[in-house]
Amino acid sequence: MKRTFAAAVLLSLSASAVSAETFTADVWADNWFEMRINGEQVAEDSVPITTERSFNAESFSFEAERPFVVGLVAKDFRENDTGLEYIGTRRQQMGDGGAILQIMDAAGTPVAVSNADWQCLVIHTAPLDKSCESEANPVAGEGACGFEALDEPEGWDAAGFDASGWPQAHIYTEAEVSPRMGYDEIDWVDDAKLIWGPDLEQSNTVLCRLTVE
Repeated sequence: MKRTFAAAVLLSLSASAVSAETFTADVWADNWFEMRINGEQVAEDSVPITTERSFNAESFSFEAERPFVVGLVAKDFRENDTGLEYIGTRRQQMGDGGAILQIMDAAGTPVAVSNADWQCLVIHTAPLDKSCESEANPVAGEGACGFEALDEPEGWDAAGFDASGWPQAHIYTEAEVSPRMGYDEIDWVDDAKLIWGPDLEQSNTVLCRLTVE
């Protein structure tokens, strides 16, 4: 009986190994990203989000068995909950975000690209009033500098999570995002689009997910 059980386990593992595929991915984000597959991290932006003008693209590979869930955490830099950067200087402003990605199978065929099929939830929005940008002494949570912050929903990046209430990703043009520093180094497929939350400046942390069948 033990031998039969062991053989069944080996057969199951062997079948799983055969069905797993190797995929390659390209991601560009303003300013930082983390990618997860079925809740497990497979890549993280190599440039810390605290780096000024941290624009770069990352290319990497991972193994997965279809179907699988892609979870993308994308963050724009902000000094604090005001959502502003360069606070106290003449350059004080709201930052703006944007992300684009593509995933290819071993044959080089796209299996997933960033587009309106993705569902994206904004978990940090600031400032709630854009006039905060002009405040002489902006304080998070006061006056025009209000903010909204949520925790990551439990299991949002794994199979079985109900994201039916999440909005679709918002699509932006290159002119709106002005991608640079690494963006032009990637040969993006035509269907890959720049995505983000509903506002490039106020949406600071965005969770995006897609199931690859």
